[in-house]
Amino acid sequence: MMLLQGKTVLITGGSRGIGAAIVKLFAAHGADIAFTYASSAEASEAIVKELSSTIKIKAYKSDAASMTAAEQLIKDVLADFGKLDVLINNAGITKDGLLLRMTEEMWDSVLDVNLKSVFNLTKYAVKPMLRTGGSIINMSSVVGVFGNAGQANYAASKAGIIGFSKSVAKELGSKNIRCNAIAPGFIATEMTHVLEENTKDAFLSNIPLKRLGDANEIANAALFLASDLSSYITGQVINVCGGMCV
Repeated sequence: MMLLQGKTVLITGGSRGIGAAIVKLFAAHGADIAFTYASSAEASEAIVKELSSTIKIKAYKSDAASMTAAEQLIKDVLADFGKLDVLINNAGITKDGLLLRMTEEMWDSVLDVNLKSVFNLTKYAVKPMLRTGGSIINMSSVVGVFGNAGQANYAASKAGIIGFSKSVAKELGSKNIRCNAIAPGFIATEMTHVLEENTKDAFLSNIPLKRLGDANEIANAALFLASDLSSYITGQVINVCGGMCV
C-alpha cells in the first residue's frame, strides 16, 4: 500500500541518520521528495541517484537556521515541485557540556539550528498549505520531555519544539493543517556510535525494550503522521523510545 502517493514532502537534514531513513521510506511509499543538507553533498547526491528512477527527488543545500534561506528554500521547492503537502523539520545538532562550561556560542548555535529552524521553515511552508491542508512533523527528543544533564541547550531546544508544535496545531487546525512532534529515544546513529560503552549501558538500563532504536523505527512514526492514517491526530508528541519515558 502506497501511503504517500501524490504527496510532496520536504525533509530538512535528509542526507544521513534519521533524515535519510525518512527519505528512503517515504520514497518507497510514492512521495515526491525535497530534502536539505548542510554539508553532506556526496551523501545527498548518492540518495538522489538511488531514488530518482522511481520518484521525483531533489536535494538542496540550505541553512535551516537562516530565515532568509528558509524563505528561499520554500520558494525553490514550490517552483520545482508545484506544491507542498508535508514538512518534516528534522535538522539538528548537539553541542553538549555542563552548564558552567557551556559557552554562549554552544547555546546559541544549538537553539538556532534545532529550534529557530522549525519556526523558519514552518512559517513559510504554511502559506502554500493554507490552500490545500498539510501535515507538519517536528523532530523533538525524549531529552526535551524529561531533560538530561550536560544537555541544557539541546533539551531546551527540543522542549521548545514541543510547545511550538502544540501551539501551531491549535492555530492552524481549522485550516486542515496538522502539526505533531516525534520524540525519539536512544537511536543508533552516527551521533550515538561515538559514545563510550559505559554510557550506552547506562542508557540501556533505563529502556524497557533493552536495545537501541533504529532510524527506520522513527521513519515509521513519521510515515504514519504524514499519511492520511493520522488524519484526526494533531498537537501530539509521539515518544519512540522503547519505553524510556514510562
